Amino acid sequence: MSSGTKNGYQVHEWESLKGPFNASYGKVMMWYFLISDTFVFAAFLVAYAAARTSNAETWPLASEVFNTVPGLSGHGYPLVFVSFMTFVLIISSVTMVRAVQEGFMMNRVGVMKYLIPTIAMGLVFLGCQYLEWTHLIHEGMTMWHTPFSAIEGTEGPQQFGMFFFTITGFHGMHVITGVILNVWLLLETAKGRFDKLGSYAMVEKIGLFWHFVDLVWVYVFLGYYLL
Repeated sequence: MSSGTKNGYQVHEWESLKGPFNASYGKVMMWYFLISDTFVFAAFLVAYAAARTSNAETWPLASEVFNTVPGLSGHGYPLVFVSFMTFVLIISSVTMVRAVQEGFMMNRVGVMKYLIPTIAMGLVFLGCQYLEWTHLIHEGMTMWHTPFSAIEGTEGPQQFGMFFFTITGFHGMHVITGVILNVWLLLETAKGRFDKLGSYAMVEKIGLFWHFVDLVWVYVFLGYYLL
């Protein structure tokens, strides 16, 4: 396909192509990617549900495993820390929506204004995940060993730690990717790239990915921490 330049930036023909529902080619491809990624997370969660069902008697209680808050001594804060992590990620989705809205209005300053807190909250979430992992590893949990159990005096099933680190780690990789994309988006916005192109469609595309990351975490939070 042909390509050209607009205000000094390379513009490809496929960027203006329209797919189903009159959506741009890039937006349709993002949806294809997100749908395929959904199947991966769904497979993880279904496998987790099967392992939990087969080890129902000894499966650790989330309220007893995740009952500490970094900086506060002792236990007795069930799901408080992970609830904070969830809150941070959900609010970051709100600021991402606002960035997309500002992009529709071609407001460069507004896009930057809301991308900055989105990035900051993504970094806060990753920092919290680091603290959570560090604490659990210190408690003795690894991919192959689970010191927690619903039956006192016994060890929990190996699958608990394996699924925890795999699922939350895979999600964490998506958050890292989202933060990197948003940082790139912020820098390109600051340089005026999208004003020169005459469209902030890229903000919407990356916003779709960020919302997907937030939505997946809601299911992880529900399946692994609450149920």
